[in-house]
Amino acid sequence: MSTDYEDSLSMDALNDRIAILEDNIRQLIEQAAAASGEQSESRIADRISQQNEELDRLLKIRESRQKK
Repeated sequence: MSTDYEDSLSMDALNDRIAILEDNIRQLIEQAAAASGEQSESRIADRISQQNEELDRLLKIRESRQKK
């Protein structure tokens, strides 16, 4: 589900947010690989999941705009 804010983003701003999310996910994966301890790994896994959900939502918005 997209927000009004996300729907109002320009294509450039949307692409920038997507790039930021992809970089965040890459960094979180690196942190997870270096993390020791179940609690730390669980917290990172939760953040990766949240970032992936937001990335998927923004990719769908971008895809629907490109079809128009």
